[in-house]
Amino acid sequence: MASRKDTLVRRATRVRRQLKAVANGRPRLSVHRSSKNIYAQVIDDVAGRTLASASTLDTGLRGDLKTGADTAAAAAVGKLLAERASQAGVKDVVFDRGAFIYHGRIKALADAAREGGLNF
Repeated sequence: MASRKDTLVRRATRVRRQLKAVANGRPRLSVHRSSKNIYAQVIDDVAGRTLASASTLDTGLRGDLKTGADTAAAAAVGKLLAERASQAGVKDVVFDRGAFIYHGRIKALADAAREGGLNF
């Protein structure tokens, strides 16, 4: 029987393999969710570098949020990431949810990033 970590790694690998097939050179918006925080970054896989990043641990967000583990925090991270990505000149991305289900905090972050100007 596979462990939980093995299952999550296999699921994330499957999602990333499908994304690379349809990316057409677009950067990847990768999301990681922990029990206390949420992290997001826009990654250029061709060059192998991060173009923009945001998390609930950023000093500008940390004071404004009640907790880093709710949908309001995820929406704030999505909006901040969209601003930073637009400053870096990124408009079109592919959304990499990793091993996480597109629901709750992941969906709130994606919706806020779309409202902030990212297209995916």
